[in-house]
Amino acid sequence: MSSEISAGMLDLLVVGAGPTALAIGADARAEGMSVLLVERGALTQAMLDYPVNMTFFTTRDLLEIAGVPFAVPDDKPNRQQALVYYRGVASRHAIPLALHEEVLSVERAGETFRVRTRRGTTGAAGVREARAVAIATGYFGQPRRLGVPGEDLPWVHARYREPYPHWSEHVAIIGGGNSAAEAALDLWRNGARVTLVHRGAAPKPTVKYWVKPDLENRIAADQITALFSTRVNAFRDGALDLATPSGPRTLPVDAAYVLIGYDIDVALLERCGIAVDAVTRVPAHDPETCESNVPGIYVAGTLQAGRDTGKIFIENSRDHGAKIVRHWQSRWEGRRE
Repeated sequence: MSSEISAGMLDLLVVGAGPTALAIGADARAEGMSVLLVERGALTQAMLDYPVNMTFFTTRDLLEIAGVPFAVPDDKPNRQQALVYYRGVASRHAIPLALHEEVLSVERAGETFRVRTRRGTTGAAGVREARAVAIATGYFGQPRRLGVPGEDLPWVHARYREPYPHWSEHVAIIGGGNSAAEAALDLWRNGARVTLVHRGAAPKPTVKYWVKPDLENRIAADQITALFSTRVNAFRDGALDLATPSGPRTLPVDAAYVLIGYDIDVALLERCGIAVDAVTRVPAHDPETCESNVPGIYVAGTLQAGRDTGKIFIENSRDHGAKIVRHWQSRWEGRRE
């Protein structure tokens, strides 16, 4: 789909191009608003970074947005089906997109906003103008880090994609949640030797109900090695330095994946003047309108949950677009140029 770059003043500029952002764009289009989604990566970039063979926990009907049926035979769609679906939503509603363009700042200019951007393909700087801005960038862009030496070594990864490069290799998975459990099982089933390293005493109780017993059974059968109540002190020379309940241990491996979750990137929010709680990282916003403490700037999707990234999903943020559009209309009705 070719990007449609709006000229002049926009009614609404949306930062992001994931499902929530697309839902906002579709709602704005339905009400005749001029809207543009500005995304530093590709359309639904976060989903492109998901594991290749991922299946969603959520059913297809709860992933639907913008009144477009998710017409696939599977009750729980996979990553590829979702990519095709959300691309179809963008096409169906002719949502204007500016992809591979990063929003650097949002500055008030009287009653409107000047949004400074930079194109990733050329590095060219630009300025867009909008009456309102909605930030819906999700949280998948910033993996959590252990903060230990060697974490930037080339064989230490923060995202798991697929198992095939690791056939016959020894791979360490650091973490105890869904991502770690699914990666460990996928690697084991595709010929890797897997050691799961987790600081907790057992896999997290939030692991998907059909994944958790599978992992526990593999551990009980000694098919996957689990080191619980264990922390990584360092990565070095093809090995992990561990602190285990029985003392220090060195674990030689060919690769490691640190899969301990994600944090929202609050840098843009703070540059916009949005207040962010120092502990919870929840940005100030009105749940009824999604408007932040900066009038005219809205916060939508999983950003509203702060550190508690498991609180807001596609299915319970699909109405954020309607809330934003209603509030925008109440403020701007009759005032458009």
